Amino acid sequence: MKKVSALAVLDFDNIPTGVFAVDTILKKAPIAFVRAGTVTRGRYLVLFGGSTGATAESLAEARERCAGAILDQAFLPDVHDSLFDGVFGAKKKATGSLLIIETETAASIVRAVEAALKGTPVQLLEIRLSDTGLSGKGVALLAGTLHDIEAASVLAASGAGADAPPPLGYSYRLIAAPHDVTERNIAGTTRFNEAQVIELDGEIA
Repeated sequence: MKKVSALAVLDFDNIPTGVFAVDTILKKAPIAFVRAGTVTRGRYLVLFGGSTGATAESLAEARERCAGAILDQAFLPDVHDSLFDGVFGAKKKATGSLLIIETETAASIVRAVEAALKGTPVQLLEIRLSDTGLSGKGVALLAGTLHDIEAASVLAASGAGADAPPPLGYSYRLIAAPHDVTERNIAGTTRFNEAQVIELDGEIA
């Protein structure tokens, strides 16, 4: 997937309006890509991008014609490379202190992570957008020095993006020195149905 200048995310509270919005977005301006579909809780998630101008035009049209069904939105005119890769499933392994972020929507997690990445040298390990088991929420894992992830948690709470509010339902936890099993588990997956059983030396009777 080639990089683009701008990224936009729209969370819709119903499927018909989400599909209508995609058609509106495509007809308004020559965007470079669109990814859309149903997510948990009967929501419809739309992710698209391209040049800053085209992305902004299409987003404005969707806002005007579908405003009543938009739960949340994000517009990042100069999206961070790591965030762009992350929304398409890229994962990284890193050691150090750990920051776990949760938000109420996919658009909010994108805004939170963008702010953290732009303002600190933390690394994005994984970002999940309203997929199975999240009930429409967004989740992200970031790693770095304790000082950096503390700063990242503050920046993430404010969010990033043009004309956007702070992330909805923002919550977080810091782990200063993760247990090695925690690091291995996170590196593997954050999805329970994909997680491996890790046998330890604890008591069994």
